[in-house]
Amino acid sequence: MPITSERAEDGIQVVTVDCPPVNALTVRGWFDLADAVRSAGADPEVHVVVLRAEGRGFNAGVDIKEIQAAGGYEALVGANRGCYAAFGAVYDCAVPVVAAVHGFCLGGGIGLVGNADVVVASDDATFGVPEVERGALGAATHLARLVPPHLMRTLYFTARTVTAAELHTFGSVYRVVPRDALDDAALDVARDIATKDTRVIRAAKEALNGIDPQDVHRSYRFEQGFTFELNLLGASDEARQAFLDGKGR
Repeated sequence: MPITSERAEDGIQVVTVDCPPVNALTVRGWFDLADAVRSAGADPEVHVVVLRAEGRGFNAGVDIKEIQAAGGYEALVGANRGCYAAFGAVYDCAVPVVAAVHGFCLGGGIGLVGNADVVVASDDATFGVPEVERGALGAATHLARLVPPHLMRTLYFTARTVTAAELHTFGSVYRVVPRDALDDAALDVARDIATKDTRVIRAAKEALNGIDPQDVHRSYRFEQGFTFELNLLGASDEARQAFLDGKGR
């Protein structure tokens, strides 16, 4: 199963993504991830969720092969809706979500991490949105929650990545640790949260979302509209195929 969910300790639910080779999720995978996070938050016995991944990296976004293999726009619309659901599930989760990031965190991975409450990363983690090189737009909403405005624009237009250590200087990554210490570091933060009165923590999560200056749902949906326009123009299909053919960076 690409998405699994298990009770690691009292009050701590761990949701794991394991979709080889690069954790690029299919349409079903995004909806399954959304369901797992949403269900965890709805369980009164869960005080905090840890979102982590197995394999080479945390997340490589959507499964481009699935979109290219499908006729029409059904898979594209499905990917858009699936990402929207998964990102929203993390943001709206009734309890805090701690993201444990290793390796690459790209595209959809930024959507998950940008909407998480706490980010812990390994020292080999890199973050970026290669969307412009794939003929798409999206996750700028979430990248903007990790870096200052002008750096966000630079990273977006150039499709470059930023390291966990750099994000730590901005305060968006809470801790940077060696790869083999990542799970323990994430659980350490989760344990601290789990010891608090869950009634207070749940109220705090709702309150913090309520005072957020950016409506992440509406903002991301606005971005997705341009992705669909680019598909209608043919730019997205050309960029995705070039990537699959090995012509993309």
